[in-house]
Amino acid sequence: YEQRLVIAREIGDRRGEGNALGNLGVAYKNLGETRRAFEFYEQVLVLFREIGDRRGEGTALLNSGLTLDKLGERSEAIERVTAALAIYEAIEDSDAAKARAALAELTGAPVQPQAGTG
Repeated sequence: YEQRLVIAREIGDRRGEGNALGNLGVAYKNLGETRRAFEFYEQVLVLFREIGDRRGEGTALLNSGLTLDKLGERSEAIERVTAALAIYEAIEDSDAAKARAALAELTGAPVQPQAGTG
């Protein structure tokens, strides 16, 4: 993923850069390096906001929120997962269900879908 990130940056592939950053975040999360994972999720969040990729932004918010919870920042985690859910529902993305479940786990209360969303 690091090599893919370098190449994406060299050729100006912003979406590829974002995907590589996100994958690096997941890789570091899986290695148990939570703080490092969060750093990559922050970078990808900024990038996807810059290029207007709403789905990517939602995913970065969800991943960074879940990572913040592992770092002991529950209130910030809830804010980010809530923001991810709002994006997923606005774009009618199926990952809304995943964000809804994560939010319910973080808050201890079920989260109902918005009208017209799954």
